[in-house]
Amino acid sequence: MSATETERRVETVDTDAGPARITWLPAREPRLVLAVGHGAGGGIESRDLRALGAALPAHGVSVALVEQPWRVAGKKVAPAPGTLDAGWRGVWPALTAPGLPVVAGGRSAGARVACRTATELGARAVLALAFPLHPPGKPEKSRADELLGAGVPTLVVQGGNDPFGRPGEFPPGEYGITEVPYGDHGFAVPKKSGPTEDRAMGILTDAVTAWLTGLV
Repeated sequence: MSATETERRVETVDTDAGPARITWLPAREPRLVLAVGHGAGGGIESRDLRALGAALPAHGVSVALVEQPWRVAGKKVAPAPGTLDAGWRGVWPALTAPGLPVVAGGRSAGARVACRTATELGARAVLALAFPLHPPGKPEKSRADELLGAGVPTLVVQGGNDPFGRPGEFPPGEYGITEVPYGDHGFAVPKKSGPTEDRAMGILTDAVTAWLTGLV
């Protein structure tokens, strides 16, 4: 059993949207916290969040996996963006309690929340995993303004075949973008594509580790 598994800590936090939950995966000598929220279709068990939680503590990054109140309550449908933002704001004091810089992050809807609230909450940076640039098949309904308005250093990690926005569809801006070749919105890769899931997650965690190292 790894040190991260033995030191895992779960914290419940009351927010204006209801109780939220933080699963802490601490580094032994942390220099910053990466707080990541889940998407609208799943929780903190997604492959990308699990991969980051396993990889980053060894590099001095404590990972905080944030479950929104609607997931904690057992609901199946995510609420409106304003309610998601309220849940995220409510957990922020607990995320900053260790006294370290906090990088706000999330996958899909969680990435949108992180972008919308980063400046207001004083996030050091934003990590946007599988940012849903637009609904599938509807590029005219762009959410680029949320990404471009984050106001802090931002890294996007995007699957090469993500129907919510392929890397080439993203507009120019002051952010970095890393492509996971052949990955879909959940970073799954077809078996015949060449890269394995382990390799896909390696691309993701290597990119995030290098980027976080450059922040502090």
